[in-house]
Amino acid sequence: MRTALDALLANRRIVLTDGATGTNYFASGLASGEPPEFWNIEQPEEVLGLHRQFIAAGADIILTNTFGCNRQRLKLHKAEERSYEIARLAATLARQAADEVARPVVVAGSVGPTGELFVPMGELTHELALTSFTEQVRGLSDGGADVAWIETMSSAEEVNAAAEAAIKVGLPYVVTCSFDTAGRTMMGMLPGALAGHLTGLPVAPVAIGPNCGVGAADVLVSLLAMQGAPHTLVCKGNCGIPRFEGTACVYSGTPELMARYATLAVDAGARIVGGCCGTTPAHIAAMRAALDQYTGGERPDIDRIVQVIGPLTNPAPGTAGPRPARRSRR
Repeated sequence: MRTALDALLANRRIVLTDGATGTNYFASGLASGEPPEFWNIEQPEEVLGLHRQFIAAGADIILTNTFGCNRQRLKLHKAEERSYEIARLAATLARQAADEVARPVVVAGSVGPTGELFVPMGELTHELALTSFTEQVRGLSDGGADVAWIETMSSAEEVNAAAEAAIKVGLPYVVTCSFDTAGRTMMGMLPGALAGHLTGLPVAPVAIGPNCGVGAADVLVSLLAMQGAPHTLVCKGNCGIPRFEGTACVYSGTPELMARYATLAVDAGARIVGGCCGTTPAHIAAMRAALDQYTGGERPDIDRIVQVIGPLTNPAPGTAGPRPARRSRR
C-alpha cells in the first residue's frame, strides 16, 4: 500500500526503517569491488528478496539499492550514463515489494555521496553535484520512490546539492550524515549544525539525523547532540562495531543489542529508527518487537548509552577519550 512519509509519521508514534543493503548482499554472493547497484539489473530477484525480508521483519520504510547510483561513483565502473536507468529500476523493484503487502510501506530512494571533494580541495562544483543528484533523484521518482533518502553525507555543500535536487524533482526528502570522525563528519560538521545548513532551502526536510558511523553507541551520542532541531529526528546506526575475520567484515551487534539501541534512540528523541551497515532482517525483527511493546523512558545521557550498548569508539564531545564500558543492566 503506497503512502507518504508524512502520513506514516502522522499515524505511527515510531516508524521503523530497514537495515543494510551492501553487507547483506555480500552474504548473498556480491563480490568485493562489485557495485551493489548492478544487482538491480543482474540479480533483481536478490534485490526484491531483501526488500521482502525487511518488510516481513516489520520495516515501515525500505531504501532502494541506489546508494552509489550517481555519475561520479558509477564512472568508476564505466556506467556513468546509466544513473537514471539504474535508479528508476531500483525504485521499481522496491515499489513492487512494498505494493505486495496490505499495510503502508514507504519506498525511500537512497542517495549517497559522490565520493568526490568540492572545490577548492577537489574538482566537484555545486552545479555538477546538483546535475548528478537531479538525474538520480528523477530516476528514483519515476520508478516509484515516495521520498529521497539523502544519507551518509559529510559536507554541507553536498547535503544542499542533494536536497536541492529532491526539491527540483518534487520529492520530499530526508537528510542523514555520518558523524564518524571524532564526533564530526569527515568534513568537520558537528551533529548540532546540520539543521542550520538546511534553513535557507525553500522546502524543509521531513527528517534529519545521524546514520552509519562507527557503532550504535556513537550514533546515539550524535542523536543526543541534535536535540532542539526543528525537524523530526531519524537514527539509523550500524549494527555494533565492525571487525575483520579473515577477509570478511563482521559486525558485533546482536539482535538483542539492536533492540536495546532502538529503544534508546526513541528515548533520545528519534521518531524514525533503523539500522545501517551489518543490520539484517533478524535485527530489524528484534527492533520491531522491542518498539511495539516499548512505552518510553527517560532521555539517556552518555553514561546510560555506554552502560546499555557498550563503549564508544570515538571520544564523546568534550571528553578526552572514549568512556570506559560499564556492565549493562539488561
